[in-house]
Amino acid sequence: MTGEPNPLRALTLDHLRRRTSMKWRTYPADVLPLWVAEMDVPLAAPVVRAVTEAMELGDTGYPAGTAYAEALAGFAGRRWEWDGLDVRRTAVVPDVMLGVVEMLKLVTGPGDPVVVNPPVYPPFYQFVTHLDRRVVEAPLGPDLRLDLGALEDAFRRCAAAGFRAAYLLCSPHNPTGTVHTAEELTAVAALAERYGVRVVADEIHAPVVSPAARFVPYLSVPGADRGLSLMSASKGWNLAGLKAALAVAGPGAAADLARMPEEVGHGPSHVGVLAHTAALRDGTAWLDALRTGLDANRRLVTTLLAERLPGVVHHPGEATFLAWLDCRTLGLGADPAEVFLRRGRVAVNSGLPFGTGGAGHVRLNLATSPEVLTEAVRRMASALS
Repeated sequence: MTGEPNPLRALTLDHLRRRTSMKWRTYPADVLPLWVAEMDVPLAAPVVRAVTEAMELGDTGYPAGTAYAEALAGFAGRRWEWDGLDVRRTAVVPDVMLGVVEMLKLVTGPGDPVVVNPPVYPPFYQFVTHLDRRVVEAPLGPDLRLDLGALEDAFRRCAAAGFRAAYLLCSPHNPTGTVHTAEELTAVAALAERYGVRVVADEIHAPVVSPAARFVPYLSVPGADRGLSLMSASKGWNLAGLKAALAVAGPGAAADLARMPEEVGHGPSHVGVLAHTAALRDGTAWLDALRTGLDANRRLVTTLLAERLPGVVHHPGEATFLAWLDCRTLGLGADPAEVFLRRGRVAVNSGLPFGTGGAGHVRLNLATSPEVLTEAVRRMASALS
């Protein structure tokens, strides 16, 4: 026990509806928003102190120093028993997805392929295509885990065509909450080396892993020396509006990271860097209370679905605060989210933008109170009648 109260039980709906972020302003007030990855929590006290002190000092200039990277290295050592995060092989970037773009620019060129594992976070498609790269799908297996055969086939096709290919790995996986094992990631690294594919790992959800599971940093596995990773405190501590992330290079990718243009480092928020640093350094008790609360919410949703929506197939994830729901037996068509919104006044993410395997699915945000989850599932069930 951390001694911290469950942050998912701290705020009322009336309080939350005073927020002006995307989650609370996209839909009318009668809609329960369980879609975009914002959490219904108060901020961790160390984060509030860090930001408040910055405001009192007028410390709102440009970011400097390596405190963020040092805090991440310390967190990685304590939490994941990984001491391979070298501060000298890091760079501050505006956020994880813009960092992904910059890493892909370093290791691929226009028209080159980027392999992804659908169903996967929709911005993987949006950012890659906007960057003038080509998405190649290697879908997850029926068990929602990496399909190494499909991955090898995609790598082989990219290599045979002579492209500079990259693999955009989502770890832990969004939307399924799958935590990749050390064995799976070691196999990924071996395949990437065999076919000359560069791995860029989006590890933004790494802090949000169930206490019963173990997150394995991609750069910690054998053969991953030439990999690049993007990490952040954004998802773990609900800091999306305080922009800052870290690009981390394996030993064999240090020269690539060193080529990143200096101006990229002008994009992060200095206040964001201070907030993320405080979260990683001093916010672990709050994080552990959150992880315990999310575990309880996963169990609750499993029970609620069995009672009210027994046709929904749900495999609770071990990470993230998201649930991937297979609604294909409900007869709601390719986009059940539209029906849940229109008839039930619940906003969940449509599965369609997640790529192959997304039709007939929705993504539901678990990071809210048990009461809101209970009401949301009740409303979803009412949409069937």
